[in-house]
Amino acid sequence: MLEAGRPARPGEQSSRAAGAESGTGPRLRPSLRERSAGNMEPGRSAVLVMLPVLLLLSPPVRAEDPRAAEDPRATEVWSDFWLLRFVINLAGYGTILLPGYLLVQYFKRTNYLERGRGFCFPVISTCVFGNEVKTGLQEEHPPAPRTETTESSPTKQTLKLLACALGLQVSYLTWGVLQERVMTRTYGKTDTDPGVKFHDSQFLVFMNRILAVTVAALCCALTKQPRHGAPMYKYSFASLSNILSSWCQYEALKFISFPTQVLAKASKVIPVMLMGKLVSRKSYEYWEYLTAVLISAGVSMFLLSSSQDKRPSTVTTFSGVVILAGYILFDSFTSNWQDALFAYKMSPVQMMFGVNLFSCLFTVGSLLEQGAFFQSLAFMSQHVEFGVHAALLSICSACGQLFIFYTIRQFGAAAFTIIMTLRQALAILLSCLLYGHSVSLMGGLGILTVFLALFLRVYARSRLKAKKRPAQGAPTVQRV
Repeated sequence: MLEAGRPARPGEQSSRAAGAESGTGPRLRPSLRERSAGNMEPGRSAVLVMLPVLLLLSPPVRAEDPRAAEDPRATEVWSDFWLLRFVINLAGYGTILLPGYLLVQYFKRTNYLERGRGFCFPVISTCVFGNEVKTGLQEEHPPAPRTETTESSPTKQTLKLLACALGLQVSYLTWGVLQERVMTRTYGKTDTDPGVKFHDSQFLVFMNRILAVTVAALCCALTKQPRHGAPMYKYSFASLSNILSSWCQYEALKFISFPTQVLAKASKVIPVMLMGKLVSRKSYEYWEYLTAVLISAGVSMFLLSSSQDKRPSTVTTFSGVVILAGYILFDSFTSNWQDALFAYKMSPVQMMFGVNLFSCLFTVGSLLEQGAFFQSLAFMSQHVEFGVHAALLSICSACGQLFIFYTIRQFGAAAFTIIMTLRQALAILLSCLLYGHSVSLMGGLGILTVFLALFLRVYARSRLKAKKRPAQGAPTVQRV
């Protein structure tokens, strides 16, 4: 018997449908059944086919919470349904992408580069055409070589490495703690008021990107950069996938725990390899496939070891898995597209500026179209603590990106990967201590398997580079 006023859960609704079909539920009159079976329209049958999927993806309603009956903020509403919000965000980005695409095609078809003149010509030329030559763009200002032993003593290099490790750990550990705090806890909680959560993940993405583009612009203005050659519009593809991956990263915390998210991010080497095969036609060594299998096994062990007393609902688990899969997919595309953009011999700071510039344009446009921008600002003004957390999130993200570039340039990608792998392990430990996440023995073994596989990848890659000694190319942007 359902409680009065409580919506049926997906399992209860499916059981009703099954009962009606098997004869245990309310029966239809034969004439109606014959009419519905014989005259059912194709559109209606498609709706019935999609109904189980929509029920499975529907927002969870936790009716066992006594606040659900008396406090409307304790229940999810359709405006906060993650799939609907995702589609609305995509529609907002499309209102910017589609006109931009039509303009780019128009300028290319009309040979604007040859006949164009006037005040707008330099802007249009940079955005649409750039410098199409992909080689030799850095002859005037080649990338600064790593100087590990020639200019600095071992002691100084060790101190630099420790400073980089400390900066990365502080930036991203603080970022992870704040991320979980913002997305999983309430603001304005008192003895009589349960408080309210902040739901708009897109606004947090905008906050991060607006500070990042400011920092990148200052670095480009104050430091010597190579001549920029890529058409600006090409940053929009990596920017869009970067926005969607960041949105999924924030949104997933509404459905899964932070340790689960960290392990899923650690396992993104698998879709990165698949995207590398599809997008860049890359080939991989046998040890890369081996470590990918070990990472998959470790993540599976952790996910299957959910404690029996705190088992999440099927809807919540499925939604979290779908959002995490979206994060990994979009993030894999971002890294591979950025690798392709580095054919223009740009610096990482220029890449940071271009991607974040379009990210600001997309997110602020979508927020304004939805009316969510001023709503988020109002929430920030009402809850000062949230404003502080959002600002710290942006600062940690921007500082972390700068530490990434400096660490890779000075000590290489292997040292950076080791530092960030340690950061992921510390992030899981810190989250369990601060927010009370429980990890079983099997889950601990799964975590250990994942990080052993990650260290094995670092070791095998360093041994391979030591044998081949390839020529140093443009530094790649390592994503977190």
